[in-house]
Amino acid sequence: MVAGQEGGLMPALAVKGLRKSFKRPAVDGLDLTVAPGEFYALLGPNGAGKTTTLRIVSGLMRPDAGTVSIVGIDALKDPIGAKRITAWVSDEPMIYDKLTPLEYLVFVAGLWGIAPRIAEAKARDLIAWLDLTAQADERCEDFSKGMRQKVALAGALVHDPRLIILDEPLTGLDARAARLVKDVLRERVRQGCSVVMTTHILEVAERMADRIGLIAQGRLIAEGSLAELRAQVGSGDTSLEDVFLALTAEQAMSSEPASDMGRSDKSNAATPGDASVPRDVPHV
Repeated sequence: MVAGQEGGLMPALAVKGLRKSFKRPAVDGLDLTVAPGEFYALLGPNGAGKTTTLRIVSGLMRPDAGTVSIVGIDALKDPIGAKRITAWVSDEPMIYDKLTPLEYLVFVAGLWGIAPRIAEAKARDLIAWLDLTAQADERCEDFSKGMRQKVALAGALVHDPRLIILDEPLTGLDARAARLVKDVLRERVRQGCSVVMTTHILEVAERMADRIGLIAQGRLIAEGSLAELRAQVGSGDTSLEDVFLALTAEQAMSSEPASDMGRSDKSNAATPGDASVPRDVPHV
């Protein structure tokens, strides 16, 4: 455990004054804190700034202003140090198609400096955990999206990160694959890891998240447990969907911000392997 300045635990993630603009502000003075061992869901309408925020936190993009601290490490001044304890998984699994899951995981572990014998043991454990044993020696090129996403998630976990960042990880997955990914994430949280996830599947956030942040036009407009968010809209039993619509209604009527996935953002898109190995770590 890492002690904070006031004797408490150091936040897993602390974002302060984060700003990023393209033609318009995509992230506009965002402050965000995630505790150790917390499952945090970052929700918002399309173009709210979610993906831009997560890419900045993951080190795939630099902000115009603000700070990002990951377990006390300044991610902008020491990106390599921050990435060693961080994992990033995007909505589109980016893996090396010509490798098998076992080869891919051993390769990624090697990039993190894990000894070959330990790397293979970790790879086999993750393959079994994610129900990929039967496909362990098959090339990834013919895998379904669900299988590819599981391989990408395994690659993100192979170096035992303390912060896992996921951008729409359940998109396109069937019910069985989605359930398995959710179970793996919850188990990691129980082990003390922190998870920050964006999703448009509000039922997933409602069931899994310890705290929920609502972002609109690049600003955090509400944050708390589901019970606390319900209290903000004056209803103790309404669904997260109704809470979301109520709290974002005012922002939805104002002008649309720059899209998370605009041209400037796309230019920073990850290359194959970045789902598990963030930039500034050499690729082989």
